[in-house]
Amino acid sequence: MTAPPNRQVPTRYDIRIGGHLDQHWSAWFDDLVVTPEADGTTTLSGPVADQAALHGVLTKVRDLGLVLISVEAVDAGEVERP
Repeated sequence: MTAPPNRQVPTRYDIRIGGHLDQHWSAWFDDLVVTPEADGTTTLSGPVADQAALHGVLTKVRDLGLVLISVEAVDAGEVERP
């Protein structure tokens, strides 16, 4: 599927997983920002080069046996998370 010509393909993702991960996992997840949330989940966020890189991150989530809750493409024009 291709993006409509007027829409930029998203390159930033918020990936939510079950449980808390420490910040040192950032390097393992291609330098995505690791943010433990108050509800017991963790958000991995940041730029992802392309679909192959996204699948690589998701494979790492699977290989660690983590629960994948959501994957959200964030448009470049949206405000960054605090």
